[in-house]
Amino acid sequence: MQRVRDDQDTEAFAALFGHFAPRVKAVLMRSGTDAAMAEECAQDVMATVWHKAQQFDPRRASVATWVFTIARNRRIDMLRKDRRPEPEELDWGPAEEADQADALAVQEESDALGRAISELPEKQRALIEAAYFGDMSHSEIAIKTGLPLGTIKSRIRLALDRLRHAMR
Repeated sequence: MQRVRDDQDTEAFAALFGHFAPRVKAVLMRSGTDAAMAEECAQDVMATVWHKAQQFDPRRASVATWVFTIARNRRIDMLRKDRRPEPEELDWGPAEEADQADALAVQEESDALGRAISELPEKQRALIEAAYFGDMSHSEIAIKTGLPLGTIKSRIRLALDRLRHAMR
């Protein structure tokens, strides 16, 4: 590995590849990855080993630990990529009109929710509005208000409990 890192030695890399690529593929397959994806991932891992060899530090990890850490991370990346949701199908033509009873029920529920939000204590209502209508994260709200993050989370949780109770 040091010859690959220091000298970009292709013969040393070929030896590394011959040793680690089949082992990486086998570990991936034992973890449930199909053969084709395991092969692709092993190739990608070994390409990463070549391109990032200068980052290898024998004081921090052994070669095997470094290679298998790259493999683990690459497998996680591939799984995340496969689990990404597909874009919604586009509807062509006019949309079906909503049933009047359904539309009325949705409107009544929206009105009830609006009343329930308005009845919350001011401190809770302001945080609910910032989080859900202002599309702010809890951290962003904490920065804006100067309140501790735990306080923000507690007040939002209490407010949501009150809203759930009010909507039953």
